[in-house]
Amino acid sequence: MIQPRLSLVTLGTHDLSRAVAFYEALGWTRAAIASDGVAFFQAGGTVLSLYPRENLAADAGVPAEGEGFRGFTLAYNTASREETDAVLAAAVAAGGRLVKAAEEAFWGGYSGYFADPDGTLWEVAWNPGLLPQPDGSARLSG
Repeated sequence: MIQPRLSLVTLGTHDLSRAVAFYEALGWTRAAIASDGVAFFQAGGTVLSLYPRENLAADAGVPAEGEGFRGFTLAYNTASREETDAVLAAAVAAGGRLVKAAEEAFWGGYSGYFADPDGTLWEVAWNPGLLPQPDGSARLSG
């Protein structure tokens, strides 16, 4: 049987140094894995990887061209509305772009969006049904 698992998310970046600086400015610590041209960050039980966009596309065997909405978002769940606002502010201070200020959500929480320097959308949300665990992981309840 195949176990449900998301181990690693790799973002294709236009400028690896800029992307690394952005995530480090948010307090993420780059893993000390010896590798040129790629960066890894531990994110709870998942790993975030940054890799040059052209190289990532070549590895997958697809064209690297194209911009705009990519059909997915990443999410950072918080323990409170105040933490949601603080994370959004930190992302903007680090060089990200506020896409949508946090507001009360139709599903009963509070959320907003920022884009990293390459335009990857992150939702920052307080969801009373999906609070972060002490190790930073997300656990579905119910």
